[in-house]
This record gives sequence, structure tokens and C-alpha cells, in this order.
Amino acid sequence: MSDEARDWPLRAASLALAGAGVGLAVHFLVTGDGPSQPVTEAWRLALAALLTTAGLAVAFVLERQGHRLTASFAGAAGLIVGSVVYWNGPSSGWDAGEGWRLTCALLTVAIAAPLFQAWRDAGAARTIPYVAAHDRAWTNVVLWFAAMVFTGITWLLAMLLGELFALIGVRFIEELLRKDWFAAVLTGGAFGGAIGLLRDRERVLGTLQRVVTTVLSVLAPALAVGLLAFLIALPFTGLSPLWAATRSTTPILIGCVIGALILANAVLGDRPEHEARRGVLRWSAMGLGLALLPLGVIAAISTGLRIAQYGLTPERLWAVVFTGIACAYCLAYLVALVRARGGWGEPVRAANLRLGLALCVLAFILSTPLLSFNQISTRDQLARLADGRTPPAKFDWAALRFDFGEAGKAAVARLAREGSTSAIRIAASETLKSDNRYAAREDAEARERADTLDARIRILPKSVPLPAWLRTSIARKSGCELKRPCGVLFTSGATEAFIVSSDQWGEEVQRVDPSSNDKSTPIPKITEDTIKKRRADEARRQAVLRAAIERGDVEVRTVQRRQVFINGEPVGSTFE
Repeated sequence: MSDEARDWPLRAASLALAGAGVGLAVHFLVTGDGPSQPVTEAWRLALAALLTTAGLAVAFVLERQGHRLTASFAGAAGLIVGSVVYWNGPSSGWDAGEGWRLTCALLTVAIAAPLFQAWRDAGAARTIPYVAAHDRAWTNVVLWFAAMVFTGITWLLAMLLGELFALIGVRFIEELLRKDWFAAVLTGGAFGGAIGLLRDRERVLGTLQRVVTTVLSVLAPALAVGLLAFLIALPFTGLSPLWAATRSTTPILIGCVIGALILANAVLGDRPEHEARRGVLRWSAMGLGLALLPLGVIAAISTGLRIAQYGLTPERLWAVVFTGIACAYCLAYLVALVRARGGWGEPVRAANLRLGLALCVLAFILSTPLLSFNQISTRDQLARLADGRTPPAKFDWAALRFDFGEAGKAAVARLAREGSTSAIRIAASETLKSDNRYAAREDAEARERADTLDARIRILPKSVPLPAWLRTSIARKSGCELKRPCGVLFTSGATEAFIVSSDQWGEEVQRVDPSSNDKSTPIPKITEDTIKKRRADEARRQAVLRAAIERGDVEVRTVQRRQVFINGEPVGSTFE
């Protein structure tokens, strides 16, 4: 399509107004009862996600013709993302897998957009030309980042104007920028207007795209040399250092695969005449294609080892999916390289289109509740617990309770009632008492530390039996180690104790009493009225202090303090 046909001055103004409207609507949908209170209604979050996604889709694919097709695509994109948000509910209750489900929904839309644009622009042929799809994909990426930069500049200018007018006492702009609703309007309007302005300047976008691909292609030799050197070193180092160095082996390798794919495609271009002509760039692209499959295989081995050691979890199943996708691309590129050798660009482009379509469909399926990684993982973990592969003391109860969704919660509740051993029932029951994963893990670690508590403390001034509340407090303290026991200042019948621990930073003193183990303190609900009341109370306190100073009611008093002393030297802070 020619630049003249694509030019549409009304588009920029329309998208700016639409962006401002969407921003305002989303603001009111996601605003809770107070500034720190999240929205709990799933339908409001889902509608906000639908409006945001549909608005972005319209901005990226809107043309002068084909409004019905554009509206249909935008509506479908919004429904996909909005449905996922509705199924998942408020983000405060999401487990690890639900975040990936939303990622898959967004990935579906991101891949489908250039495919839809290429299909629509093909006209009556209704095919998806690779050249058009490739061009649209790169253009959309460049457009996204350019619009973000434009939005950032808009904010900088707005803040500069606010500060300028504040110099002469006019604070209207400054105060307006502090309003959340106006921030949403300004951000949405600037982003929509930026997309409209840039899309009316296709030549500018084309130039930016060529600059980006040229810069990326120049980086291909460096990455190719690095990856090939890494693979050459593996026979001498073995794979063991990969597992010992970090638990993030698979993400690092998948990141290298993604980087290699991007740089290789930057060199190959969208057609033979756009391929890089320099020999070093062409050979580096082939080197990247050669290194892909070994990296994918190592990532698969890493994921398999983790599963064999610790069983399935939702995150590991997602790792299996992403590793499988990476290996599919790696295999396709290696086959193209082996069959076509130097002229491997054309088969790679064909593979890119087929794999892109397949990935779009797969991402859509994974974004739906059709596959429940939580249930699959829960069954596997329960089987490992039942047959003894994972003993109750080593079982990750917090993960099952909080990271495996409803299936995991139900399993923990069932084990608390019907566990095959007392150890399982006790551990499950204790996990149910925790209201978040961090508290559950802290409780589990405290139970483990309680087994060696007597070896990690020294009771002063003389050894006496410790009450249950004090043993629990000490068990929760991670600073007491076998090689560096804590000192516990406690006398029989006392209602408080002092725990003295030391590390390379010095001594630490902690006062504990029976209330130290109370985890039931509610989190106060912060509303606009609460903030106003706090400000009013602070203003009254300041007024009282000012009045006291004015009438001279100021004095110096001698106070007593309580503090731990070691060898006559004060240690830690005062307690009273």
C-alpha cells in the first residue's frame, strides 16, 4: 500500500481522543475505595483489560478502509485478554501460572496483529505474504517503543510547564498533573496521538525500522562468536557447572535462543534482496542458526533434571512449554541451514510464517482454562509425597498451598484431614494457618530450625527451661546458627527475653514477649477519609507544639533507659 493511501490526518486526532477516553475509563474501572486499595471485582478488571487491549489493537491496525475487519479484530483481541483477566480474578490472588496465562493472551494478540494486517492488506487474495507480515511485525515493535518515547517526552514537557507556571504562583498545571485521572487521560491521549502521527509517516517508520535491523545485524557476529565459544567449551567443562552455578539455567539459555533468532532474522531480512551483503554478517547468521539447537537441547535437559529432582510445578510446566517452542524454532532453523546451506534465508522465512501461526494458536490455547497446569502439578506432587520420593519434611507446602491455585489449596486441606501420616497432617494443618506464602515458608523454616534449637542457643545467666512462646520466637529468628549460637537472656517465669546474635556487621539485640508471635494484626484499610483524618491529626499536633514553644513550655528531662550490656559495653538500641 502506498504512503499516500495510508496517510490519514484524521487518524492522529481520533486516536488521541480515543486514547484519552480509554485512559479515563480504565482509571475509574481500576480505582478502588482508596489510593492503596486494589479493585476486587473481576468484571471491572476484565473490562479495563478489554478496553485497553481493544484500544491498542485499533491504534495499531486501523486503516482508512476495512473498518469492520479492524473492529472485529480489536474486539476479539480485547475479549481474549479480558476473558483471561476475568477467569483469573483480582491480581492479588493470582498464582504463578495465571500470570503466564495472561502473558500468553498478550502474546496471542501481539502475533496475530501483523498476521491480520498482512492478510487484510492482501486484498481479494486473502493470503498472508511473509514480506508484509515481517514488515508489519517490525513496524509494530518500532511503533510501540517510539510511542512510549513520545509519551515520556509529553510528560516531561507537561511537568516543565507545571514548574514554570509555579514560579509565578500559578499551580493549576502542577496540581492537575498530580490527579490520577488526568495522568491516565494524558498518558492515553499522548500514546494514541503518537501512534496516529507516526503511522501517517510511514517513511519515518521505515527508516527507523531499517536503523534498528541494521544495528541488530551488526551485533550478530558478537553473539555468534560467544555462543559458539560456549558450545565448544562444554566438552571440556561438562554440563555440571551449569546446574551448580545457578537455578536460572533454562531462562538464560532460552534468552540466548531468542536473542539469536532476532539477530539472525535481522541479517536475513524479509526477502533475498534485503539480506546483508557482508560475508561476516551472513556467516554469523549461519553460526547463530547452528548454535540454536544445542542451546535448546541443553535447556530441555536442565528443565528435565529439575522435574526429575523435585517434580512438576506450574512454573516448570510453563518452562517445558517455552523450551518446546524454542526447540521447534531451533530445529526448523537447523534443517533450513543443512538443506539449503548458504541460501537458507528462504526456507527460514517460510518456517517463520508457519511457526508464527502455530505459536499464535498455541498461545491462545494456553491462555484459556482448557489446560490446568495447577491440577497436573498437584497430582504429581501428591504422588511424590505418597510414594516417599519427597518426604514431608522436604515437601514445599507453601508452594502447594499458594502457587498451585485452587487444586493446591484443596489438596492441602484434604491432607490436613486425611494425610497418611501424622507428619503430613501436622505440616498441612500448619500451612493452612498461614495467610500468605511468605508466612507459610517462614513457619516451615521455623519448624526445621526448632529441631536444632537447643544447639543454637545459650541461655543466660543460667540454663532454664524455655516456655513455648519463647522457643517459637527464637526458632523464627534465622540469625542463630550452629557455628554462632545466640545468647538468650531469660530467667524462669519472666514475661520477656532478649536475644543477642552477632554477625560480620556486629551484634543485634531483639526483645521478645508472648505477643511477638501474634500474626493476626489486621492491615488497616486506607481510604481518602483515613488520609484526611491523619493529616488533620498531624496538623493539630503541630499546632499544639507551636503553641507550647511560643509560651515557653520547653524543658530538658533525665530519663531512664533499658539496654543490653556485654562486658560493660551497651549493645543494640534501647527498649524503653
